[in-house]
Amino acid sequence: MKSNYSNTAQLKDLMTVPPMTAAQHAEVMRKRIAHRRMVEEAKDLKRASGIQFEKR
Repeated sequence: MKSNYSNTAQLKDLMTVPPMTAAQHAEVMRKRIAHRRMVEEAKDLKRASGIQFEKR
């Protein structure tokens, strides 16, 4: 499973780029949370549909 928290940037890039603003950080976190919720909902729907087919 892919980690959402891994960073593949080069050290030079990390040291020369200015830090994120609070607004940029908030936007990144909102996107991560939205993606996580979407994945969890898809898993729940898949699990629920599997349960329906097992009852037959």
